[in-house]
Amino acid sequence: MAENLIRLTAAETAALIASGEVTAVEVTEAHLARIEAVDEKVNAFLHVDREGALAQARAVDEKRARGEQLGPLAGVPLALKDIFTTEGVPTTVGSKILEGWLPPYDATVTKRLKAADVVILGKTNMDEFAMGSSTENSAFGPTGNPWDLTRIPGGSGGGSAAALAAYEAPLAIGTDTGGSIRQPAAVTGTVGVKPTYGGVSRYGMVAFSSSLDQGGPCARTVLDAALLHEVIAGHDPLDSTSIDRPVPPVVEAARNGDVKGLRVGVVKEFAGEGYQAGVMQRFNESVDLLRSLGAEVTEISCPSFDLALAAYYLIAPSECSSNLARFDAMRYGLRVGDDGTRSAEDVTALTREAGFGPEVKRRIMLGTYALSSGYYDAYYGSAQKVRTLISKDFEKAFEQVDVIVSPTTPTTAFPIGERADDPLAMYLADLCTIPANLAGNAAMSLPCGLAPEDGLPVGLQIIAPAMADDRLYRVGAAVEAAYTARWGHPLLEEAPSL
Repeated sequence: MAENLIRLTAAETAALIASGEVTAVEVTEAHLARIEAVDEKVNAFLHVDREGALAQARAVDEKRARGEQLGPLAGVPLALKDIFTTEGVPTTVGSKILEGWLPPYDATVTKRLKAADVVILGKTNMDEFAMGSSTENSAFGPTGNPWDLTRIPGGSGGGSAAALAAYEAPLAIGTDTGGSIRQPAAVTGTVGVKPTYGGVSRYGMVAFSSSLDQGGPCARTVLDAALLHEVIAGHDPLDSTSIDRPVPPVVEAARNGDVKGLRVGVVKEFAGEGYQAGVMQRFNESVDLLRSLGAEVTEISCPSFDLALAAYYLIAPSECSSNLARFDAMRYGLRVGDDGTRSAEDVTALTREAGFGPEVKRRIMLGTYALSSGYYDAYYGSAQKVRTLISKDFEKAFEQVDVIVSPTTPTTAFPIGERADDPLAMYLADLCTIPANLAGNAAMSLPCGLAPEDGLPVGLQIIAPAMADDRLYRVGAAVEAAYTARWGHPLLEEAPSL
């Protein structure tokens, strides 16, 4: 029974709980048992909140026993990226500098999950402060990809994606600054959505790059992602960047996937050198599939996209150098060298040296340099101008097409350690995902097959205009249904057993 419960979709699980065929406690216990059985190998979780999860599950069962109406995801377990504050539960952001920190409040996303009776199993592993493309930069060790534990699960939200692919949870939450929801989804054969910037509250989400960071849903199906999206999205007065508009009808779109007459754009700049042959093969097959489903496919050009990677790696480090200044050993977190003989400045320096990892230090130094006197206009200012050009390219593109499609990542999952000494090669993993973050558009990755070279998952990226998130789900649902019918089962069923 437990094995069957962990293989269900979130929608199926919620329906069984609402009908009384299973209890939320049974579902939660099945997933906790799965975590106990496999997570030593996967390392998807940094903290498992067994007692808290079972308490939340019991509360759902008690509500049902009283005849209260249950929400569409009531009792469904979820893995929460360890970047969202959770009252009384460790929140480390994958960093030694916050090891053991117990937040005194919940992030808005956490609050909304609890209000919807979603059962939070625990906190997932991630690149430190969400800085990375592989989840190798965590202070608590790398996460393995359930398809091949010697390979990366993507980053920075590799723990959330790996938890889904390992059947440790049917739902997860990630964050996407330059592709950190979509890239892990692509390489683990799961679904990941970056909502429109401002569509999901950032309150209580530890900041990396404030103008780029965006929380979003991760799941094994498009419908499950839509159901979770609806739970966490919406205006929040506690977040000054939150959009005060109704949430797009994402669930309706996911239930009625249809691309007939839809104008689909293929960006010619997202191809060529650096793209794995098998990735491009599966992408081209997806474009052919969209045509066969009735979509009108057009090649478009977005010349500024070639500059996106360089602009991102000036803007994001600049904002990170500002945001991480708060970790000064004076207010919370790690404190090193405070023996009464050192100045506050020395204690801060020693704490940061011990608490921050190499990639975080690299980005702080890059960002501080880019913002320094004499270099601001040449670097940060120029990057912001490129950001404007990218936004204008998107505006022109969306005058011609309704959505844009591309590979999510240039390659499949690479071996752990392969790019550890080559930051530039690591940064290239986000080549296709970064433009949507710079412009604030909505984007999704979903599975489109296995690369013939290595048998590993390939992701199809769909990009929609801001506040047109429902288009992602409309296209994603149509593609998912067509591929599932062609394969005879969801792609994830082809993953080797752990």
